[in-house]
Amino acid sequence: MEGTIKNLVADKGFGFITVDGEEKDLFFHTNELKGVSFEDLKIGDKVSFEKAESPKGPNAVNVSRISE
Repeated sequence: MEGTIKNLVADKGFGFITVDGEEKDLFFHTNELKGVSFEDLKIGDKVSFEKAESPKGPNAVNVSRISE
């Protein structure tokens, strides 16, 4: 799947991804980043990821930035 970084919470190491056509934004944690560091991400970056279920609902895993 693909989406856009909507929000980053730097002091906690997580953020949210907006996905076109999805009602809720997806949570992601810095541990799920592949090939990019949390510090290099910016709001508005395009990312690819897989959707996984967690106890708190769906979240994004294997998140990587799409280079343009």
